[in-house]
Amino acid sequence: MVCMGNICRSPTAEGVLRHLLLEAELADAVRVDSAGTLGYHAGSAPDARSQKHASRRGYDLSGLRARQVRVGDFEEFDLILAMDWQNLEELRDLCPPRHQHKLRRLMEFAPPGLGEEVSDPYYGGAGGFETVLDHVEQGCRGLLVHLRERLELPR
Repeated sequence: MVCMGNICRSPTAEGVLRHLLLEAELADAVRVDSAGTLGYHAGSAPDARSQKHASRRGYDLSGLRARQVRVGDFEEFDLILAMDWQNLEELRDLCPPRHQHKLRRLMEFAPPGLGEEVSDPYYGGAGGFETVLDHVEQGCRGLLVHLRERLELPR
């Protein structure tokens, strides 16, 4: 899961997907991580507002720490999901040609009509963090279906 600073959207997506995988008893089958295209928050916990809103829905982000995307991520992960078009373009610039097929947007897995991006809530109010959770939950539920099909995991 990738956004710009790895303190709002991508750690939220990581936390939500981890939670869904635990509920589905698939946590051992799928490795989840998050990172930012920029490293200016490296080592920081997720934004306090992200943690607060996620916690209200039962997601614990407190143990996560921001990091920047590494070249090795493109080799190591089967899917690298950007939260928006801008970060997808940043990833395309960083990613070796042989791994470009791994790059997608999380919202490709969400039901139609929710939009193409998980919008950045950083400079907005509480509603933006709730919208992030709404979109991330839908995207991660669709992603879980995709992973089950792709990896032939139990339902």
